Amino acid sequence: MDREELLGLYQWGAGTCFRHPEKGTIATILVKTIHPRGEGEREIRACRDCVVGLEDIRREAAARAGSDYEPGHVGEGAM
Repeated sequence: MDREELLGLYQWGAGTCFRHPEKGTIATILVKTIHPRGEGEREIRACRDCVVGLEDIRREAAARAGSDYEPGHVGEGAM
């Protein structure tokens, strides 16, 4: 599966990447929703480069564990 096919597995929306806030509002996926005390709800979002990196981590972890890797399941925003 190439990069574009992998990224096509996700639903993208405008947001700020948790690792690259300096990029401003860009296409991101929802990774996690957190509820900091007294601050309501906050979304943790990831950009295209971070999603590819997170998928690489998932693929390597699956290989080490001897389990199957299925792309497209990073975070809450996975389709």
